[in-house]
Amino acid sequence: MKTQLTKLYMVSVLAASCTWTVADVQPNGLFSPGAVLQQGKPLPVWGSAATGEKVTVSIQGQTVSTTATNGHWSLRLQPLKAGGPFTMTIAGQNQLTIDGILVGEVWVCSGQSNMGFTLARAENAQEAIAQANDPQLKLFEVPRGPADAPVTEVNATWQETTPNSASNFSAVAYFFGRDLRKQLKVPVGLIWSAVGGTPAEAWTPRETLAADPELAKILAKHELAVKNYDPAKAKAAREKASKQRQQAVEKARAEGQQPPAAPRAASAPASSLGRPAGLYNGMIAPLCPFAIAGVIWYQGEANSGRAAEYQKLFPAMIGSWRKNWGQGDFPFLFVQIAPHNGMSPEIREAQLLAWQQVPQTALVVTTDVGEAQDIHPRKKEPVGARLALAARAVAYGEKIEYSGPVYDSMTVRAEQAVISFKHLGGGLVAKGGALKGFSIAGESGQFTSATAEIDGDKVVVSSEAVQIPKAVRYGWSNTPDINLFNRAGLPATPFRTDVGVRKE
Repeated sequence: MKTQLTKLYMVSVLAASCTWTVADVQPNGLFSPGAVLQQGKPLPVWGSAATGEKVTVSIQGQTVSTTATNGHWSLRLQPLKAGGPFTMTIAGQNQLTIDGILVGEVWVCSGQSNMGFTLARAENAQEAIAQANDPQLKLFEVPRGPADAPVTEVNATWQETTPNSASNFSAVAYFFGRDLRKQLKVPVGLIWSAVGGTPAEAWTPRETLAADPELAKILAKHELAVKNYDPAKAKAAREKASKQRQQAVEKARAEGQQPPAAPRAASAPASSLGRPAGLYNGMIAPLCPFAIAGVIWYQGEANSGRAAEYQKLFPAMIGSWRKNWGQGDFPFLFVQIAPHNGMSPEIREAQLLAWQQVPQTALVVTTDVGEAQDIHPRKKEPVGARLALAARAVAYGEKIEYSGPVYDSMTVRAEQAVISFKHLGGGLVAKGGALKGFSIAGESGQFTSATAEIDGDKVVVSSEAVQIPKAVRYGWSNTPDINLFNRAGLPATPFRTDVGVRKE
């Protein structure tokens, strides 16, 4: 009977069904065959059942019961030990058996298109895909789509890592999980929840935006756009843009140039992917309060023109996730936007500030793996590797260097500015030749290219045009050409001393 019910469960989940053919008791879709559950933390388990029905969950020798209220049930198991596979039973008027459960480390992998970028498109895709065979690295893809109210169910299945499953999974997430598996030697589960071209406000609960006067302006702007939306004008604008693009394509082909990419069709504001709170409701809310080790995040491109706002929005988003997950300040590790013609240095600064202001976070710098003409650089393996380093340090307490040099302070010595750093990682290095990417300003506030040299654990910056240094900038452009690293092989983050960058 248990075998038959297990088969029924799997068929039901695979069909993305929210109702059971026979049983009254149903767990959330995250608790499906082959799932990875978080080790070492209290473990919420929840689902639906008839109101008043007693529900009992058993695994690893534990048995906990509760009673369904308003069609829902929720209980909490004591921390589980890593290993598996284990069997979970969920019993009410019927009994369900969920087989193949592993216990280890679970990470949510979220953001926009660079987190959505699949392994099949990565620089070393063929080799990486061929080697992607790990039954203890499990992949879970959250169905893409916003919602106007928080969703409670997620209809998807856990998959073992194989060449087929990995090729269509997030490249950054896969490389991150692969490296964690090698180091931690326990099962790892990756929950992929990402949508390209989406701003941070789409991933932030509405109540969080509404509670802050500055962030509430995002809601007001959206509501005005919904009110003023004219379908006829929008259609005419799309047709005009289509004609203009066709002309540009014909001209490019005639000149032997690469045709421009087709612009993304704008949708009605009320139904847009990037509408405030929509992706939080549809793709994050249904994951709460599933026990996790932490989050890795790669986003910011869609907010690049609003860096000052992002300084407040991004930390608010992190705080809202932590609050709604109910798991304290879990690690939140994020990637700094790579160099690109359209990405301002201010958005990188906003991400740097978030790291320095928000506890239990880490910043992964990617200044050496960007593409000036491509917002989606193909070098994803270094990004995943650096996120894994950050996880090992922040989440798992290893005494390792996980960051490149970070600006700490500036002093003036005669006509020179002397810059001190944190995260020296064994010492400063000018990779590939003389140090470059520094500029300096004096009393006038006008910045000019500077000479920079490493002096022990400091960098000395100067210019013949500046007699009394007042400020120094490093990598302060959309596509910086910079080469300051530490001996741990990690690049320094761009910075400017003329804005009070807060200490970690």
